[in-house]
Amino acid sequence: MLRIATWNVNSIRARSERVVNWLERSNIDVLAMQETKCKDAQFPAMGFEAAGYEVATLGFSQWNGVAIASRVGLEDVAKQFDNQPGFSKDAEIDPALEARALGATCGGVRVWSLYVPNGRTLTDPHYTYKLEWLAALRENADKWLADDPQAQIALTGDWNIAPTDDDVWDPALFEDKTHTSEPERSAFQAMIKSGFADVVRPHAPGPGVYTYWDYTQLRFPKRQGLRIDFSLCSPALATRVTHAEIDREERKGKGASDHAPVIIELGD
Repeated sequence: MLRIATWNVNSIRARSERVVNWLERSNIDVLAMQETKCKDAQFPAMGFEAAGYEVATLGFSQWNGVAIASRVGLEDVAKQFDNQPGFSKDAEIDPALEARALGATCGGVRVWSLYVPNGRTLTDPHYTYKLEWLAALRENADKWLADDPQAQIALTGDWNIAPTDDDVWDPALFEDKTHTSEPERSAFQAMIKSGFADVVRPHAPGPGVYTYWDYTQLRFPKRQGLRIDFSLCSPALATRVTHAEIDREERKGKGASDHAPVIIELGD
């Protein structure tokens, strides 16, 4: 059995003790983290290492940032995927690569920690960047499966997309906004058509089942959330999934992230 989780931790330096305690309490083998919000040298790796986890990080500043912690090996680390787009809000400045994708092989599974661009608004250059980023990821995913149809790949992370109306607490509120637009949802479905499966939904059916709740307006106690964190698994890996869950309890309490961990459990 192998337990893999993904969690947008929303600043690992503010929550490292909580995250490590959760890892041990939940018996997690591999954790993909997003929004670590720190440079590599600032990542609080000691706590993870003391708990028996190796850590790979990718962080350039106090924005974005991804990491993977594993107690079942951490090999072939990749700090971006091929042709990953960068971003610049100024057309006269070359786009810069952001800390949004980190891959590593852990316990025989190729795990990617992905922090998909937010998009901001439908007219913002960041939205175009988001769609380009997703298209480049899909091209890579297609290639990985073409090269090895039996590849064990988990595309885990904060996708910043709610793929259906069941994944949004109030679809009308999100009309003409990011996360639910047709191009974003089509990009997500393109990953599904490529062969990657949303392996969590069958074990955590909706509606009303979310992974993110904004800190404002009492969204969490009102159960007003979004399902935007996913583990999309390659065909060969999807057949191994025996259980999946969203740990909503970890969204509670002082110092919680605004996202909940998402866990998948694999059989042999």
